[in-house]
Amino acid sequence: MLEDGYHDIPPGKIAAIVTFLQMLEKPQPRAEASGPWTLSAKQAVDLDTYRAVWRSIGEDWLWASRLVMSDEELASHVHASGVELYLMEVAGRAEGIVELDFRKAGDCEMLFFGLSPSQIGNGAGRWLMNRAIERAWSQPIHRFWLHTCTLDSPQALSFYQRSGFTPFSRQVEIFDDPRLAGHMSRDKAPHVPVLDP
Repeated sequence: MLEDGYHDIPPGKIAAIVTFLQMLEKPQPRAEASGPWTLSAKQAVDLDTYRAVWRSIGEDWLWASRLVMSDEELASHVHASGVELYLMEVAGRAEGIVELDFRKAGDCEMLFFGLSPSQIGNGAGRWLMNRAIERAWSQPIHRFWLHTCTLDSPQALSFYQRSGFTPFSRQVEIFDDPRLAGHMSRDKAPHVPVLDP
């Protein structure tokens, strides 16, 4: 158990508070704007394509977990039976991602949900979330869940709650700064300063 107070994080490491959220029944869809968005299911997606989309959406928030994986390890996640990948496209260009994991019976975990910077604030997020909820609850599940953290967009947590998710747990995550290992450039996520070891 952590004691109250401040705790040192070693240089070269990053700490985030992770909030886990869930919905236990399908909510009514939220009103949405119309837009140029289409949703495309990607089976056995090319790994370089996946990394490029993932990077364009997640680098500003220090999404790093998939960037540090070998091709074999990444393929074992994104090509796994029971994992569904969807890209939100605008004029044929990937501008959003939803990754759903149905591998645990009765559960769907939204592994990743995100938009490119150009799509934030124009209604695309609500549109994409409505599609994700629709897809998740089209299967025989009892729970749809996800997690977000303090490195993510400041709007993320309230967006998930407005979408029908309720917080149920919180953890601290500590990991190597991916900018120091060369997985992304040092100028990414300027809201989290680089602390060299």
